[in-house]
Amino acid sequence: MASFAASRLRAVFGGTRTLMAPAKTATTSTAKPKKPSTTTTGRSNAGLQKVVPISPQLGKFLGGSSESSRTLAIKKVWEYVKLHNLQNPANKREIFCDEKLKSIFAGKDTVGFQEITKLLSIHFVKSG
Repeated sequence: MASFAASRLRAVFGGTRTLMAPAKTATTSTAKPKKPSTTTTGRSNAGLQKVVPISPQLGKFLGGSSESSRTLAIKKVWEYVKLHNLQNPANKREIFCDEKLKSIFAGKDTVGFQEITKLLSIHFVKSG
């Protein structure tokens, strides 16, 4: 008698398990819309994005400006390298310096891509 009742209950509730599975996934798959972030809208440029005074050598390389951000300076260096095909074809992480690059990279003939930020940092005047 108990096994008959148990089998009937399994038959009844076993079917609901298959009915509930699609309903459960349908409710969890709908994501809540994100609220717009208020912290990013009022930020001032700081750190790498901050425009600071630069050395005359770097200013001449960048086209005569007296201020620049670090990211813009690095971007312009890479544009110059790509435009004049100064990357080592055998090792793309190495840059061959022409006279213009030597003026900002302390006279080095070759520069690794990780050295660029270090060598450019001397051209940014620290404020404060």
